[in-house]
Amino acid sequence: MKRATLYSRSSQARDLTGLVDPEKSAPEAENQQSSNASVGRSRATFLTFIKRPLFVLGLGVFLVAAIIWQLTPTTPATPSMVKANVEAIVLETLATKSLPARAAQVAAAAWPSVVSIQTLDGEPPTGNLIGQKGKGAGFVIKDDGSILTNYHVIAGSERIVVTFADGMVSPAAVVSLQPERDLAVLQPAQIPDDLQPVTLAASGEVRPGDLVVAVGFPFGMGPSVSAGVVSGLNRSFPLPGRAPLTGLIQFDAAVNPGSSGGPLLNQDGEVVGVVTAILNPSPGGTFAGVGFAITMESAANAAGIPPF
Repeated sequence: MKRATLYSRSSQARDLTGLVDPEKSAPEAENQQSSNASVGRSRATFLTFIKRPLFVLGLGVFLVAAIIWQLTPTTPATPSMVKANVEAIVLETLATKSLPARAAQVAAAAWPSVVSIQTLDGEPPTGNLIGQKGKGAGFVIKDDGSILTNYHVIAGSERIVVTFADGMVSPAAVVSLQPERDLAVLQPAQIPDDLQPVTLAASGEVRPGDLVVAVGFPFGMGPSVSAGVVSGLNRSFPLPGRAPLTGLIQFDAAVNPGSSGGPLLNQDGEVVGVVTAILNPSPGGTFAGVGFAITMESAANAAGIPPF
């Protein structure tokens, strides 16, 4: 029976299938033709496969992925911090290290900006305004060294001396006065090179029960620190012969004569008020548990600082 002819899509395959060694016998020639036909068929199938779009696309993706993998730097894996490990570290730190009290942190942040004020003449304060003749406190509010204090600290005085935290002593002049708000702004003749003003904060975010810290020079000693809480808001305080002070912060941190003009700080170390007065029914004029501070909103307006 005559064998059917095998065809290949390759012209080269067709040429190969037609070549038969004349020296070989008929069976051998037939076997050679069959083998050549199989090779041609396989080659044709492979060529057809690699021309398919999906194969080309897959090959391209593989090559791109291989290049990216080679170019991407490898980083050593680190063990992840699980919650238990973090808690153990925190507990160990708390057990082995003594953390400073919050009041200490607040005071430390404000100390470089607090100044002692001494007047060499002037009038003693009246009522329960917490002033000691010739002594008080203030704090730096601007880069130029401007100092905010109470009016009653420097009232009637023309000779004012301020002492900075680093010990520098400088005469100071009055820049502005607002007796109705019991506020005054001073400008020292000299200031330290690294002087930093305090950070001011609106009293609107203060709530009864919040921590407050007072820094000043009670009885001329200091700087001294006392801590307490806000005990009331929007309080009023009468002044002899003048309209009362209004919108005050009431607090229970201990303040005494010489504390006037010092800053009242919140728990973030920001100034929320100016320590001004105490409520004391006794003639001694010492602290009985209730103090008052002018809000920084009112003080900022007196100092020419933009409102919050």
